[in-house]
Amino acid sequence: MPTAEIITSPTCNVTCFDQEKVTRIKSDLAKDEQLLPQLAELYKLLGNVTRLKILLSLAHGELCVCDVSHVLGLTVAATSHQLKLLRSQGWLTMRNDGKMVYYQVHSEGLLRALKGDLRLLEKRLA
Repeated sequence: MPTAEIITSPTCNVTCFDQEKVTRIKSDLAKDEQLLPQLAELYKLLGNVTRLKILLSLAHGELCVCDVSHVLGLTVAATSHQLKLLRSQGWLTMRNDGKMVYYQVHSEGLLRALKGDLRLLEKRLA
């Protein structure tokens, strides 16, 4: 029976008990290494109540900037700034109709995830 290499680490003095599992997990994490910073940015942008409200508002359909600002109780300038951040991530599309600017959700998967997370919280808090 071949002897396995014992994994040691300067951060932990305990010998690794399940070396195969640790090696497999490290390999899985390495596959996602380039995506993890982008995922962190996603959560950073979603970690804002105003942007969450915008996304959930737009789940009801296309809205102009003025309507979104009324829903949020913010100025048009503040609303436009938040919309721009969401649009820069590719989550919203924008169209102009004269001086009016309309936004809609471009990522249905993101909306499904947000709504699912809300249901999860409701169940957890019930």
